[in-house]
Amino acid sequence: MPCTRTALCFFFTFAATTATYAQFTDASADLGFSGGGKAAFGDYNNDGFVDLYTGKLWRNENGKRFVEVTESGVRGGEGIWGDYDNDGNLDLFTFTGSGALYRNRGDGKFDTVAFPELPTKNSRGAVWIDINNDSLLDLYVGGYEIWQQTVHPDVVYMNKGQGVFEEVWRSPENYSARGVAAADYNGDGFVDVYVSNYRLQPNFLWKNNHKNGFEDVAEQSKSHGIPDSVIEYTGGIKYPVCGHTIGSCFSDLNNDGLIDLFVGNFSHPRPGQDHPQFLQNGGREKDFVFEDKSESAGLAWQESYASPTVGDFNNDGLQDLFFTTVYGVGSGNIRNYPVLYQGKGDWTFEDVTEAQQVSKLPPTYQAAWADIDNDGDLDLCTAGKLFRNDNPLTGKWLKLSLAGDGKKANRSGIGATVRITIGDQIITRHIESGTGEGNQNDLTLHFGLGDLKTDMVTAEVIWPGNHKQIVDGLDVNTRHTLQLK
Repeated sequence: MPCTRTALCFFFTFAATTATYAQFTDASADLGFSGGGKAAFGDYNNDGFVDLYTGKLWRNENGKRFVEVTESGVRGGEGIWGDYDNDGNLDLFTFTGSGALYRNRGDGKFDTVAFPELPTKNSRGAVWIDINNDSLLDLYVGGYEIWQQTVHPDVVYMNKGQGVFEEVWRSPENYSARGVAAADYNGDGFVDVYVSNYRLQPNFLWKNNHKNGFEDVAEQSKSHGIPDSVIEYTGGIKYPVCGHTIGSCFSDLNNDGLIDLFVGNFSHPRPGQDHPQFLQNGGREKDFVFEDKSESAGLAWQESYASPTVGDFNNDGLQDLFFTTVYGVGSGNIRNYPVLYQGKGDWTFEDVTEAQQVSKLPPTYQAAWADIDNDGDLDLCTAGKLFRNDNPLTGKWLKLSLAGDGKKANRSGIGATVRITIGDQIITRHIESGTGEGNQNDLTLHFGLGDLKTDMVTAEVIWPGNHKQIVDGLDVNTRHTLQLK
């Protein structure tokens, strides 16, 4: 019998100890995969198995093999998935160089769609967002730089329908953007954008102004960095020294129903450079100001941290962190390696890199999560490899695919937030089209449910525009598709 919203039907235990077994296996050879470009997961052929784009298109064959698709019509570059025309097929936008938009025909092939030439020149990241909640996915593209010569602007393209995109906004100042992430962090029904800026520049938190543009609230929300002395950079911009931020992630890291931030800073061993930050969303009572929880989090410093991504790899209900590095050897001849940190609750994380057999990986910007074999746990793509999660599934789980109606909300569900309340915990996930620097996790939401003493849960879905929907009686240990009604 489905639980009601008033019934006390949930009993739940969060794991407090690290798993004693290694969950990850490098399955790259068995799967036929080798792809070192930034990773974007998406089920482009709608067969129920998530595919992968790394500059090459890889088709997932029932979770047993990845086959490179060489005649797809996609010509390379780093990209993100989103259904811009609401036809039920994921399309691809590549944000590198002059940019390119590829329409998924639904038969395994893609057509090139005319798109304005990007002023960003050499972008490192972009996101699909519905900036005005008209159900048509728009694009935010971050602009990087040519070092010591010029810095390129960020730009937003409005989807006008019929494959037409029109520039509607540029950043008022040109900063060196690396990663771009998006989420409705303040719950007003409009998706906001966080931009990770390099060269010790403050980061941007672009609050959606509901008028096809943004207001930077990073400083007042304490998410811009830890400012120091003011310096001048290429293009005549002046700013207080903060961090070399390469990539960041939006995620609810403490199960309170609010979307927090992890800011992934690269930092040389000298004063005045921000280390990575765990930022807790203060919510409405604190005007959505973030509190720095980094000191107690337990993340050991490395110089060349780069692209982070979060996901619950052990299904205990707590988000975990995978974080890449981009130096093989840093200052002082110190080795740098990507790391996996397991969330322990109460803003603490434990290094399980070696225990989970993902240690000693080479420098990489590639990092994204997806359940490639549909067995209920998250697998990892990084460093040109696919690590299959062989978790014996001691924790229960739930997977949710969201399908907008193409009228109130986009068919991909991008920008939607889902909450599952279990006791005093609110497990929150949101559908994002970008994480870290230029990567993309699977659009299907994954919930670890730990030692849940029931076989059904209730989900609250908040679609873009704050269209709310309650779905009762969801069986756990399975995947559901939720449609906007």
